[in-house]
Amino acid sequence: MRGRMGTQGSPVKSYDYLLKFLLVGDSDVGKGEILESLQDGASESPYAYSNGIDYKTTTILLDGRRVKLELWDTSGQGRFCTIFRSYSRGAQGILLVYDITNRWSFDGIDRWIKEIDEHAPGVPRILVGNRLHLAFKRQVPTEQARSYAEKNCMTFFEVSPLCNFNVIESFTELSRIVLMRHGMEKIWRPNRVFSLQDLCCRAIVSCTPVHLIDKLPLPVTIKSHLKSFSMANGMNAVMMHGRSYSLASGGGGRGSKEQNPARPTSIRPPQSPPQNCSRNNCKIS
Repeated sequence: MRGRMGTQGSPVKSYDYLLKFLLVGDSDVGKGEILESLQDGASESPYAYSNGIDYKTTTILLDGRRVKLELWDTSGQGRFCTIFRSYSRGAQGILLVYDITNRWSFDGIDRWIKEIDEHAPGVPRILVGNRLHLAFKRQVPTEQARSYAEKNCMTFFEVSPLCNFNVIESFTELSRIVLMRHGMEKIWRPNRVFSLQDLCCRAIVSCTPVHLIDKLPLPVTIKSHLKSFSMANGMNAVMMHGRSYSLASGGGGRGSKEQNPARPTSIRPPQSPPQNCSRNNCKIS
């Protein structure tokens, strides 16, 4: 594991955990767009050769712990299947990516699952529907993708690298699944210490509706993160095995209002003043 040197010359790691994730899917589903949306980290492969492989590192905060991710984008072309088989060794998590505007890319997920079951059995995986900002061209319904993910015991996300929506959340959830699978569940006890970022997001989202976040005097990137945080923490989320998040799962708030009708208010008639009360000695408190 790479780290930085401390003042005494001893290596000091800039992260608490190091995980290797693979992004798989057919070509032109936007896996490169997902990697390009991550601003931090290195983009040069640590190996001398990288034909058909894109590489990116990023560091996320998971409940106050720094998790460094090595992200490998394997090309979806058939001639690179052998490269996927070699890079799948040692992978700790896999993101199955399809394009919501391309039905053919969603149908190809079955083929990738067979490849994973053969060369990386038992590795945690999540299903990611990319290019949510093109929802007006959607060819894959959200409910169909969610039921497919549930059938294959996967968590489901719909993301948009252009809007920076749910990208970090998908990596965070997969990291959580991987670490809990390796016996790190003690990190996520109910009395855990939240990171400063989580506390700030919770404080803002708890008192600000989603549609008013754009009016806050904050940078665009922070507003986008607040929207993703709001969606990922119950306002538009549907729980499924792990978690699944998408814009289509919203609308629960309106239904709850319809189910809980307002209590009828009783109108009390105005009380008349007593007969022995004059205008001068009556005081209204």
